[in-house]
Amino acid sequence: MTYYETAIARFREWLELAHETEGIVDPTAMALATADASGRPGVRTVLLKQVDEAGFVFYTNTRSQKGMHLAANPYAALDFYWAPLARQVVIEGGVQTVSDDEADAYFASRPRLSQIGAWASDQSKPLADREAFEARLAEVEARFGDGPISRPPHWTGYRLRPNRIEFWQGRDGRLHDRERYYRSDSGDWEWLLLNP
Repeated sequence: MTYYETAIARFREWLELAHETEGIVDPTAMALATADASGRPGVRTVLLKQVDEAGFVFYTNTRSQKGMHLAANPYAALDFYWAPLARQVVIEGGVQTVSDDEADAYFASRPRLSQIGAWASDQSKPLADREAFEARLAEVEARFGDGPISRPPHWTGYRLRPNRIEFWQGRDGRLHDRERYYRSDSGDWEWLLLNP
């Protein structure tokens, strides 16, 4: 097993434990940090929808702030923090959109109201009032009726392909355990311990 495969397997183990731990509302919640073309950062919480050897997948509106950032600067960082376990995983790497087939399949699995919202929301843009948004929701609902709702062209998934994964385990006295898996200049995956 390569260092990368080991890191992915370890992440899955930690995520499974987080799912089983009382007090963790949504173990898939992760902070997503992006930056615009000038390097100005933005961070928000999104949900992990898939993890495998290809990377970490989340979905969003491409016209949102995060979508605009990723179009201009396709690199990001993810941060999972599971407080009851005193565990954190930080992942950094390049980001690319998933295939249309992947995005279509995931969109089709979403609750109908979420599908309608993806069409109605001009995410991250100013909103005059809630009534205007409710009216857009009603318009979208009327347009699709009882039929299937297709994926909006401005909504897709992103896959972060990691070049660094750090595991942090909290310990008393702030004497934490930190381990980093990273892609070296040669392209191979390496591992090292870090000071707390």
